[in-house]
Amino acid sequence: MAKKISFTKMHGAGNDYIYVDNTHAVLSTPEKWAVDWSRAHTGIGADGLVLIGTSAMADFSMRIFNADGSEARMCGNASRCIGKYVYDKGLTNKTTVTLETLSGIKTLSLHVGNNRQVDQVTVDMDEPCDMRVVDLGDGYDFARGQFVSMGNPHLVLFVPDPDALDIAQIGPRLEHHPLFPDGINVEFAHVLDDGRIRMRVWERGSGITQACGTGACATAVAASLAHLTGRKSIVLMDGGEVTVEWQTTDNHVYMTGGAVKVFDGTIELNN
Repeated sequence: MAKKISFTKMHGAGNDYIYVDNTHAVLSTPEKWAVDWSRAHTGIGADGLVLIGTSAMADFSMRIFNADGSEARMCGNASRCIGKYVYDKGLTNKTTVTLETLSGIKTLSLHVGNNRQVDQVTVDMDEPCDMRVVDLGDGYDFARGQFVSMGNPHLVLFVPDPDALDIAQIGPRLEHHPLFPDGINVEFAHVLDDGRIRMRVWERGSGITQACGTGACATAVAASLAHLTGRKSIVLMDGGEVTVEWQTTDNHVYMTGGAVKVFDGTIELNN
């Protein structure tokens, strides 16, 4: 008899993942299942797979696998969803939760609604680092971009109209630019008249997604560095918006946004 795995599909601003409680190590070879289950027509359909595990250093741990099976170091939207998952399912009664990731331990502040379930989460995304302007060279549609690491690498490009771009054509070339041998996430952004930042994303290993939490943070930092905004911004993505604040007191970036459960289900581990 094939083994069945319980899962929950969740999204943060449309960035959807399949979440599995792996605190008892129920799922091995997650790279394979991330590919199989992420397929829209023959699987569950998602941007990837997230495993929630135990940790010797934090309340919980997170491993995240993109739709192509590659492992990501960090995901802000997934972190928010984990906060909702562990609280709503009774795995913790804390409203401040620590989460071990490949890019360090993150702190989640859970905002509990009147229904006693989490509706928003603020993630301490730590300090941005390795910030520099990069020259993309000849043969590319953009001359320069802002590099920002938020635990994973981002290239932020400010453009007149992100919605007019053929990101499916441009994104792969930039993801695999020779300057970034390990690949890179790419954000196409524009500051609107009302001060919000419109942003679209090409995610390393997943392609076009509805949102990217670390990408939103990188974009807000890049906009502040370019003096296009202050240190607090609303970033509007295809799937929704998040509020990002780059605080002066500790130089940390704090991201606040929603976390939504789509449905629970079970799936067989077919060979």
